[in-house]
Amino acid sequence: MPQYFPFDPDPRAPSEPLPAGACDAQFHVFGPRERYPVRPDAGYEMPQATFEEAMRMHRTLGFSRGVIVQSTTYGTDNSAMLDALALAGPDYRGCTIGKTLDTASDAELQRLHDAGVRGARFNFLRSLNMMPTPDALARSAARLRELGWYLKIQPGAEGILDAVELYQDLDLPVLIDHMGRPPVAEGAQGPTASKVIELLRRGNFWLMLSNGHKLSRSGPPWNDVVPLAQAFIDAAPDRVVWSTDWPHPVSTIRPPNDGDLLELLYRYAPDAGTRRRILVDNPAALFGFPAA
Repeated sequence: MPQYFPFDPDPRAPSEPLPAGACDAQFHVFGPRERYPVRPDAGYEMPQATFEEAMRMHRTLGFSRGVIVQSTTYGTDNSAMLDALALAGPDYRGCTIGKTLDTASDAELQRLHDAGVRGARFNFLRSLNMMPTPDALARSAARLRELGWYLKIQPGAEGILDAVELYQDLDLPVLIDHMGRPPVAEGAQGPTASKVIELLRRGNFWLMLSNGHKLSRSGPPWNDVVPLAQAFIDAAPDRVVWSTDWPHPVSTIRPPNDGDLLELLYRYAPDAGTRRRILVDNPAALFGFPAA
């Protein structure tokens, strides 16, 4: 199994403080391994990145809310996420993986809901051995509707176009991760970005403005991704959120400092009002937080 780089252990505070109630819309927890064993057929394994280390990062950057997203590393064993939610308290939410809905009883799903879970993530990265079948996705969508949860999409390595027909006509909230993974060189007029914008204009699709540094081809300070992110914000300013994606899973080069990544968002959204919507108002609406 490949070895991936850990997160930067010394996050720096951003140049401007975050607004009250700012939410990190996706981060993960990994380990300790002796307590949370990796599933045997996991597509990857990360260096340890505990909940306590995530909270230190949040305090430094100024986040008071967040969404703990179940890693495919643990499959349908939600123990690490649930234990983290119990420690985090009511200002944090959880997102399980789609396969949980294949086997979980109604009572188990209610237990997850009571713990703060509000969504399920479906992974279209073939390397992670978690791709849903069309029938499984349709069944899961029906259960999500009953629960009042959102459906989350981890796009494939080449972007959303390889599987978008499976979920583009759903009538529940759908959150697409990592800007849909468009090729940055194609710009906002490229096929992938154009499809993302089309979906955003439907009213029930949301977009996570994350992993700009991985999408970039110019390298730090990642100027080439800024116009693309701004096009998405312009298309649906009330349905975009942002995340650290800490601890930056499957990083083949050393991840940037999380303070630098937050300031990339500041360049996406120089206006303080727009930034507040992305960090506070929009996550509150999607994840069910009270108004800040």
